Amino acid sequence: MAGTGPAPKPEGARRRRNATVAMTPLPPSGRKGRPPKWPLLDDVVLTARRDLALRKADELELALLEPTLKGRAKVAAEKKADSAREAALILTKQLEAQQQIEGELWKQLWATPQAVMWQQLSWTREVAQYVRWKSRAEAGDLDAAKEARQLADRLGLTPLAMLRLRWKVADPDETPAMPQARKRAAAARRRPRPDDPRAALHVVE
Repeated sequence: MAGTGPAPKPEGARRRRNATVAMTPLPPSGRKGRPPKWPLLDDVVLTARRDLALRKADELELALLEPTLKGRAKVAAEKKADSAREAALILTKQLEAQQQIEGELWKQLWATPQAVMWQQLSWTREVAQYVRWKSRAEAGDLDAAKEARQLADRLGLTPLAMLRLRWKVADPDETPAMPQARKRAAAARRRPRPDDPRAALHVVE
């Protein structure tokens, strides 16, 4: 029967479907101060490959000193030694480049607005893991690029990721200290002037 349903809620009690979700403002100037200490070891896999390549190159270099090594056998051994030296050099340069990229990216990230929240949440290792994967991705590792994208979303490094985390970069004129400043200004406006008769009034208990 029409009209027998529950009474509508009062206007003030109705839930607004378009209510604004509270966002955490981040300082547009980014995080201040030095970045945290790098928490990870050197790339274990790449370091091990470099060390093995260097050891193999050294062994082949020693084999070339054998007096019995002559003719085609010596030529073949020299080619193997050259290949081993090249492999060791490439891995050494890769490791050096990765460490350089990690150091630069680490400093850059800890100067971003998001770094303020990372510090509060103690996400130091999570940021370091992103830096490690990102540096590998820049060296051409496609699998590392996928891992870096996933961590970028978790750390709020994309606009959509920031929206999911309820973070936003505040306007330059809207810093976290502004609400407190507004409260003090409002209190000052409510306070009666010395020449106002109400200034002499006080509460009697």
